[in-house]
Amino acid sequence: MTSDEAANARPSWIFGLGDCAASVLVGVATALVVRLLVTPRWDMVLAMVVGMVVGTIIHLVVGLLVTPLLVALEAMVPAGLTGMYGGMYFAMRDVMHPVPVPIQHAAIVGALAGVISFGAVSIYDRMIRGVVFYTRAAGRHE
Repeated sequence: MTSDEAANARPSWIFGLGDCAASVLVGVATALVVRLLVTPRWDMVLAMVVGMVVGTIIHLVVGLLVTPLLVALEAMVPAGLTGMYGGMYFAMRDVMHPVPVPIQHAAIVGALAGVISFGAVSIYDRMIRGVVFYTRAAGRHE
């Protein structure tokens, strides 16, 4: 069995689950790191820039770890959005709250951001691509 045949033999939902897990991992890690770094005393713009940079770095590290297992583009687009926009959101939230947000709440919001980002990118992907049928004999799209 060649590698192409092996890749076609795996159910596609496994890749979708891995893509969602990567996005959730980026969201949780970004939310926790930003929560530990940013305090209410920070300037909001500076905090948002730091959050975006932290989210991007975490996204790149997770991307390097999961790319050999998943399809790089489909896994990293939602995770990249989660890292960059989530980092800015988490930093803005932490600056605006006079009392620091509990770590558990930050992790839950990070996971939720990852799931929402994955869902939005998946819906958009289906809208622009449409339904794709694979033929087993030819291995081509129809």
